[in-house]
Amino acid sequence: QVQLQESGGGLVQAGGSLRLSCVASGRSFSKSDMGWFRLAPGKEREFVSAITWYSYTTYYADSVKGRFTISRDNTKNAVYLQMNSLKPEDTAVYYCAADSRHGQVTTSQYNYWGQGTQVTVSS
Repeated sequence: QVQLQESGGGLVQAGGSLRLSCVASGRSFSKSDMGWFRLAPGKEREFVSAITWYSYTTYYADSVKGRFTISRDNTKNAVYLQMNSLKPEDTAVYYCAADSRHGQVTTSQYNYWGQGTQVTVSS
């Protein structure tokens, strides 16, 4: 059992930055692949970024590549998403997710999800 808690969302102007954090509880966190997804009004859930447990390989959606950076600190049971050069199109609820079964990290087939944190980018 893994429980995830996101934080760091808020209101920021276009071009600004935010750093999202996800703190996990549960003994299996350090062995889980981790991902970030977002859900914007009127849109389907979208993959944003992921980082694997074993190799620390990172993945990014084309829409955020070059602007967002994912990282993890297993000693703190945390995963982070540094978001720079934010655009109004980035406005969404951001969810962190954990996959202890090591599936395809660019899909939504994760077995644990957080409650989400709101990110609003104004123009």
